[in-house]
Amino acid sequence: MAEPSVKYATTSDGVGIAFADTGGDGVPVVYMRGSPFTHVQLEWRETSFNFWFDHMFARRRLITFDCRGCGLSDRDVGEVSVEAFGRDIAAVADKLGLDSLALFAGQADGMAAISFAADNPERVSRLILRDTYADGARFFEIPQVKAFLSMMENDWDMFTTTLAHYVVGWGTLAATEYVEFLRAVCTQEQALAFFQDYVMSADTSDDLPRITQPTLVLSHKNVAIPDFDTVRNLAARLPNAELVVLEGTWGQPGDNSPVMEAALDRLLGDAPTAIETEPAVPAIGSLVTILFTDIEGSTALTQELGDAGARELFREHERITREALAAHGGSEVKTMGDGFMISFGSAVGALDCAIAIQRALAEGEVKVRIGLNAGEPIAEEEPDGRGDLFGTSVILAARIAAQAKGGEILASNVVRELVAGRGFLFSDQGERVLRGFEDPVRVYEVSWQG
Repeated sequence: MAEPSVKYATTSDGVGIAFADTGGDGVPVVYMRGSPFTHVQLEWRETSFNFWFDHMFARRRLITFDCRGCGLSDRDVGEVSVEAFGRDIAAVADKLGLDSLALFAGQADGMAAISFAADNPERVSRLILRDTYADGARFFEIPQVKAFLSMMENDWDMFTTTLAHYVVGWGTLAATEYVEFLRAVCTQEQALAFFQDYVMSADTSDDLPRITQPTLVLSHKNVAIPDFDTVRNLAARLPNAELVVLEGTWGQPGDNSPVMEAALDRLLGDAPTAIETEPAVPAIGSLVTILFTDIEGSTALTQELGDAGARELFREHERITREALAAHGGSEVKTMGDGFMISFGSAVGALDCAIAIQRALAEGEVKVRIGLNAGEPIAEEEPDGRGDLFGTSVILAARIAAQAKGGEILASNVVRELVAGRGFLFSDQGERVLRGFEDPVRVYEVSWQG
């Protein structure tokens, strides 16, 4: 991607904000890469970022900018806050005449993006959050963050060297370039002021439930700042979020290109080959919630009603299940005659689907047991072109379903944590010894009658 020219917008409180616009078609993506280490011009000359931009946004319109106090924007500013950064976003959008945009933010910039998206739902149509958090004070409770902050305070050279290699990889040319980039765009004094004065006091947790826009939350496996639990809990509190787990770090994007492109296509819907419906098998690296249904006593029903009578009942189960999974964003992986295996990009959608199935079948003769688990299954395509999922997370979901009684929904603790604060009621059913698992597994019953 060619380096765009740098232009300026002025905020409502008179701050000059530097930005660059690649032009192009489709949904404009306004990108906040991660203050205070940004520079709207130099970043285009840095290997790891150039590769990232080329692979992820070569066919999309990308707008980057430096928040106040950073990069080429005005450095000597009075207020640095979530609200002030929101004025920076608005200034760039106003300058470009963007009535609707997708907002993409990483690291500390995520808090400003969350606040702006919550306050401007008519303007922010989609939200992308990468390795970020909603509460600055809690972020600083992470042990690795404490260690990095101490290094920042006591040895700036060691901090920038360690951060660069942590992000880009040890012993690479890109890491050497990134060390130089960090030292060129930010001083020790500026970085300390940003994190101690702004990040530690910012908290946008209360804004999360207000964000109804489609949201993509990205978490890299090798990033501990913030850790995965922080990012996962953030995704769980967003009403309409998909969590995608990626390999490596955001500074090592190569192996993640297919997964990232697929996730962006699903969210933005502006790719030339964008899919019309959800794929039956999720992209490798996605955190998937897996749901199994199983008709209780199917063999006895067949013997009692005969093949034709039983088939009529089973067909009703199939109709209800397929309607529910379509309504809640599920993908049918396969049917096993008397049950289904379904995948979801959202744990909330999976639980909503399970509850809808049980409520629809409540008055009928067919009783279904349902089990759910979440993880990163292995996706494979069968010779006939259909997809399938394999792995421990899938096996555990099936084992949990087998523990349920007809009319029950049982879920793993991972599912319960993913939907924390979303209004679902769980009752602890204790630990169960499941075939093929060395350690007992704690399961929870999901209430659906209310």
